[in-house]
Amino acid sequence: MKKDIAIISYLTLFGWIYAFYKNQDAEKSEFNSFHLRQSIGIIISFFLLSYFIGNFDNWQITASFWVFYIVLWVYGFLGALQGEKREIPLLGKLFQTIFTNL
Repeated sequence: MKKDIAIISYLTLFGWIYAFYKNQDAEKSEFNSFHLRQSIGIIISFFLLSYFIGNFDNWQITASFWVFYIVLWVYGFLGALQGEKREIPLLGKLFQTIFTNL
Protein backbone atom coordinates (compact mmCIF):
# COMPACT_ATOMS: atom_id res chain seq x y z
CA MET A 1 0.00 0.00 0.00
CA LYS A 2 1.38 3.38 -0.99
CA LYS A 3 0.98 5.82 1.84
CA ASP A 4 2.76 8.72 0.16
CA ILE A 5 -0.35 10.06 -1.59
CA ALA A 6 -2.35 9.91 1.65
CA ILE A 7 0.40 11.72 3.55
CA ILE A 8 0.78 14.43 0.90
CA SER A 9 -2.95 15.08 0.92
CA TYR A 10 -2.68 16.58 4.42
CA LEU A 11 0.07 19.03 3.43
CA THR A 12 -1.86 22.20 2.48
CA LEU A 13 -4.36 22.67 -0.32
CA PHE A 14 -1.61 22.41 -2.94
CA GLY A 15 -0.54 19.08 -1.49
CA TRP A 16 -4.13 17.90 -1.66
CA ILE A 17 -4.44 18.90 -5.33
CA TYR A 18 -1.18 17.10 -6.15
CA ALA A 19 -2.28 13.98 -4.24
CA PHE A 20 -5.69 14.03 -5.93
CA TYR A 21 -4.17 13.97 -9.41
CA LYS A 22 -1.57 11.37 -8.41
CA ASN A 23 -4.36 9.15 -7.09
CA GLN A 24 -6.23 9.55 -10.39
CA ASP A 25 -3.11 8.75 -12.46
CA ALA A 26 -2.14 5.73 -10.41
CA GLU A 27 -4.33 2.76 -9.72
CA LYS A 28 -7.00 4.42 -7.59
CA SER A 29 -6.49 3.28 -4.01
CA GLU A 30 -9.36 3.18 -1.51
CA PHE A 31 -6.89 4.01 1.28
CA ASN A 32 -5.68 7.13 -0.52
CA SER A 33 -9.23 8.13 -1.47
CA PHE A 34 -10.27 7.78 2.18
CA HIS A 35 -7.54 10.19 3.30
CA LEU A 36 -8.23 12.55 0.40
CA ARG A 37 -11.83 12.82 1.61
CA GLN A 38 -10.74 13.39 5.20
CA SER A 39 -8.15 16.03 4.36
CA ILE A 40 -10.33 18.03 1.95
CA GLY A 41 -13.06 17.99 4.60
CA ILE A 42 -10.65 19.44 7.13
CA ILE A 43 -9.45 22.08 4.68
CA ILE A 44 -12.90 23.20 3.52
CA SER A 45 -14.49 23.21 6.96
CA PHE A 46 -11.50 25.14 8.34
CA PHE A 47 -11.90 27.91 5.79
CA LEU A 48 -15.69 28.05 6.09
CA LEU A 49 -15.69 28.18 9.88
CA SER A 50 -12.68 30.50 10.16
CA TYR A 51 -14.63 33.17 8.30
CA PHE A 52 -17.22 33.20 11.10
CA ILE A 53 -14.74 32.67 13.95
CA GLY A 54 -12.75 35.67 12.69
CA ASN A 55 -15.68 37.93 13.54
CA PHE A 56 -15.31 37.20 17.26
CA ASP A 57 -13.08 39.57 19.14
CA ASN A 58 -12.03 37.00 21.70
CA TRP A 59 -8.65 35.27 21.72
CA GLN A 60 -10.04 32.28 23.65
CA ILE A 61 -12.53 31.42 20.93
CA THR A 62 -9.90 31.84 18.22
CA ALA A 63 -7.32 29.79 20.11
CA SER A 64 -9.85 27.02 20.77
CA PHE A 65 -10.72 26.95 17.08
CA TRP A 66 -7.05 26.63 16.08
CA VAL A 67 -6.37 23.90 18.66
CA PHE A 68 -9.43 21.96 17.49
CA TYR A 69 -8.29 21.97 13.87
CA ILE A 70 -4.67 21.22 14.70
CA VAL A 71 -5.82 18.17 16.67
CA LEU A 72 -8.02 17.03 13.76
CA TRP A 73 -5.16 17.52 11.31
CA VAL A 74 -2.65 15.64 13.48
CA TYR A 75 -5.13 12.80 14.02
CA GLY A 76 -5.68 12.40 10.29
CA PHE A 77 -2.01 12.83 9.41
CA LEU A 78 -0.91 10.22 11.95
CA GLY A 79 -3.53 7.83 10.61
CA ALA A 80 -2.06 8.25 7.12
CA LEU A 81 1.49 7.77 8.46
CA GLN A 82 0.51 4.59 10.27
CA GLY A 83 -1.42 3.22 7.30
CA GLU A 84 -4.78 3.20 9.10
CA LYS A 85 -8.19 4.34 7.93
CA ARG A 86 -9.35 6.21 11.05
CA GLU A 87 -12.19 8.67 10.68
CA ILE A 88 -11.63 12.08 12.15
CA PRO A 89 -13.65 12.60 15.35
CA LEU A 90 -16.99 14.41 15.03
CA LEU A 91 -16.72 15.15 11.29
CA GLY A 92 -15.16 12.08 9.68
CA LYS A 93 -18.37 10.26 8.76
CA LEU A 94 -19.77 13.47 7.30
CA PHE A 95 -16.67 13.98 5.14
CA GLN A 96 -16.87 10.39 3.89
CA THR A 97 -20.49 10.80 2.81
CA ILE A 98 -20.17 14.29 1.28
CA PHE A 99 -17.04 13.51 -0.75
CA THR A 100 -17.89 9.97 -1.87
CA ASN A 101 -16.94 10.70 -5.47
CA LEU A 102 -13.25 11.27 -4.69
